[in-house]
Amino acid sequence: MENIGKYRVVRELGKGATATVYLCDDPDAGRQVAVKLVRFGKDNAAMSRRLRKLFQTEGVTAGRLNHPNIVQIYDAVVEDDYAYLAMEFIDGVSLERYCRIDKMLPMHRTIGIIFKCCLALDHAYRQGVIHRDIKPANIMLTADDEPKIADFGLALNLQKDMDRDSTFIMGVGSPAYMSPEQIKGYALNQKTDLYSLGVVLFQMLTGRLPFRANNQATLIYKIINTDAPVVTALNPSLPEGLNPIIKKSLEKDLYTRYKNGAEFAKDLSSVRYQIYEEDDTEQDTKHFEALRKLEFFTEFENIELWEILRVAVWREVAAGVAIIREGETNQLFGILVRGFVEVSIHGRALCRLGAGEVIGEMAYLHPGNKKRHATVVTLEPSFFLEISASALALSSEELVERMRNALTARMIDRLRKVNEIAAAQGAPAVDVGTGSLTGMTRSAPGSGLDLELSPM
Repeated sequence: MENIGKYRVVRELGKGATATVYLCDDPDAGRQVAVKLVRFGKDNAAMSRRLRKLFQTEGVTAGRLNHPNIVQIYDAVVEDDYAYLAMEFIDGVSLERYCRIDKMLPMHRTIGIIFKCCLALDHAYRQGVIHRDIKPANIMLTADDEPKIADFGLALNLQKDMDRDSTFIMGVGSPAYMSPEQIKGYALNQKTDLYSLGVVLFQMLTGRLPFRANNQATLIYKIINTDAPVVTALNPSLPEGLNPIIKKSLEKDLYTRYKNGAEFAKDLSSVRYQIYEEDDTEQDTKHFEALRKLEFFTEFENIELWEILRVAVWREVAAGVAIIREGETNQLFGILVRGFVEVSIHGRALCRLGAGEVIGEMAYLHPGNKKRHATVVTLEPSFFLEISASALALSSEELVERMRNALTARMIDRLRKVNEIAAAQGAPAVDVGTGSLTGMTRSAPGSGLDLELSPM
């Protein structure tokens, strides 16, 4: 296409199921705009009526919203066969890019982005509009971290008479981000958008959704009936002050959830000072590269290593510090990234371990007994990657399985070495060919190092 109305098409920006978005030149204003074009099909009249209604909704509702963090609508035209919206062109990407575990933004940037989104939703509500489909794909981000909420095509105009002029369409929204009341089909208010924004915040801070399931029915059940995990359990580096904020944003009870975006933003600003405002992307990359070099992680996918970095804490430990003590009961385990440790039992040295070795895996792997039967002490200043067992349990099934397999393999390798040491201390073996002892008389059970297993 060369032109859409008065707008000259420069290039296509993207294409969805119902609309195509083009970068265009606005000859009157002398600026570039994004133009969303939808054609009404003749084969499906019901769908065409629905698209026309959605387009009219987006043009009317978003057109009167004037906020720096909401995509501005300049022009809305609805014809018989097609319709288009001319809107602010955002040279950026959607927040979807930063919801992956390996692409997460530093905490202070995430909090700043969601803070601005809270104020934008508060402005929309004061104009009588709720979005109803807040999700990462509908929030654009500019190069200078300015979020822009887009796509008000599903917006609900609270100022209309819903009996006569309803824009409400059952089932709108994206299930993973929908509030319990939206799933149930209840009357909606601004709190549904704040719930969805809470889901986005949770995902940007942890790299995963608060509710996950293999099918939509199970997902809906969890959203309605279960509580989300605590974010600091999934990402121990987060400040504890974020826990009550996210909990309140995801409350199922409307009376205890945030009542407006300004209240949500105020709480976020109160916790923001606890966050060290430094882009830690470079440090994350160094940590990732350090793990990639360790033999233990050879079979791990890159995405799994990034997930480990989010559920683990890097600890710099001085020499002579006990990382694990006999008699304690916990599931702490981790990887020695640098340094040396000594493992002892009842005050007697058992072995020494260096970089790349696993520490504390037995208590984690044992199905019932979490009591420590050895002490681990650093012999020199060391770096220890402490992995939270509770956070790991909430991680992806692929990572949990990979970790258990790697730990089990490492434990079996160690057991084989112990067997070799034990065999060196034992009596001569039976000659395979003759069935007789080699070079010695038969010894009774109990002589040498007796490792014979008794039947249960």
